[in-house]
Amino acid sequence: MILALGIDSVEIERFELWNTYNQKKLMRFFSQSEITYCLSIPEKSAERFAVRFATKEALFKALCQSYPEQRFYLHKVAKACEVQKKTAAPRLLVDWQALNLPKLTALISLTHTRQIASAAVILQK
Repeated sequence: MILALGIDSVEIERFELWNTYNQKKLMRFFSQSEITYCLSIPEKSAERFAVRFATKEALFKALCQSYPEQRFYLHKVAKACEVQKKTAAPRLLVDWQALNLPKLTALISLTHTRQIASAAVILQK
């Protein structure tokens, strides 16, 4: 059963300098494996950070729709999830316990152009 859909888009240009940020600053929003992946090809780091940021925002929006009685904080949601790219299709891993929520399934779709990165998150029971 589908609980909610969250969608977000960001301008990639906003993330062009993120590859110069120190680890501590990046770790506020991304996991170590996300940071390593984003920085592995410097020419692609802005689009990779951007699409992961959009995914975390989309998850935040889907959670706010699913549980309107609860208060969610974007940084806490961001730290509780990780976009993994081990195969052709990326996956979103969520630490539901850290969010104090029952285990759900999070499906994602990510895309980007030269200027915009977008993500959609569907939450299912």
